[in-house]
Amino acid sequence: MDEGTLYSIGDLARRTGLPVRTIRFYSDAGVLPPTHRSPANHRRYDLTAITRLELIRTLRDLGLDLVTIRRVLAEDITMSQAAAIHADALDVQIQVLRVRRAVLRLVAKRDYSPKEMELMHRIVQLSEAERHRLIHDFIDSTFGTVDANPELVELLRSTMPNLPDEPTAEQVEGWIELAELVQDAGFRAGIRRMAEHQASERAAGDRTGLHHELTNHIRDRVTAAITAGIQPPSAAAAVIVTGLVTCYARTFGRTDSPEYRADLLARLEIANDPRVERYWRLISVINGWPTGPSLAPVFDWFIQSLRHHRKP
Repeated sequence: MDEGTLYSIGDLARRTGLPVRTIRFYSDAGVLPPTHRSPANHRRYDLTAITRLELIRTLRDLGLDLVTIRRVLAEDITMSQAAAIHADALDVQIQVLRVRRAVLRLVAKRDYSPKEMELMHRIVQLSEAERHRLIHDFIDSTFGTVDANPELVELLRSTMPNLPDEPTAEQVEGWIELAELVQDAGFRAGIRRMAEHQASERAAGDRTGLHHELTNHIRDRVTAAITAGIQPPSAAAAVIVTGLVTCYARTFGRTDSPEYRADLLARLEIANDPRVERYWRLISVINGWPTGPSLAPVFDWFIQSLRHHRKP
């Protein structure tokens, strides 16, 4: 056959190895238009159609959709532009598949109900912007209308959960738990009480901000007491409590007294919600950050000791 020879769809199928129905589909879709029509209105193709068909097959094998292939063949976009578009689309698909894989691995570890699995799937499909919006909504609903500690609010807003492109089952589980936690009405009410208490302290003149050094001192001193076996009601605990209260009073410009100890006890009890620590631990798990030892036993001991030793 020479260059002037025309081929039927059957001829193209024999020369390319593609099924007749596939070639007919490409022709109907407009990516392989016939060169001519026979007197009986049958489609006929020249040699360039064979080259075109081989290109279509290659691009389809690479996963390009027919709309993009049509644009390449019509020279609306270049091959490199089409490749870039498809590569970007594949990146999104790969990320989705990685998240689905992590969900399936999580489900494989535990016996979730279909409803729980559906909820998990819906939560992990949220985009990064949607995940961040969920956290900001939580912050707005708890801190948004009160004059709480601005450094804490800024820390909350600047520390967002960033689920990686290839999350582990633990990170997926952490994000699911965090999403449920920040939507929990009880947790929101507890954080709201904390924000309102901070606002009342600020109204009374407190502008001290965050207190990392004070927290570290409390942790070290109380951990040593727990390790030594000192019980909250004991005389030894009373001495430690006096030292800790003195540190708090100095930080906040107060003086150790029964009234101040009552105020401090109220502050600690409101702040000592284990779900707050869980919130920060989940953020760390999702973001792949290291997590330190729990402070819950430290402040439980301090609160119990302060209840027993309300007077200096």
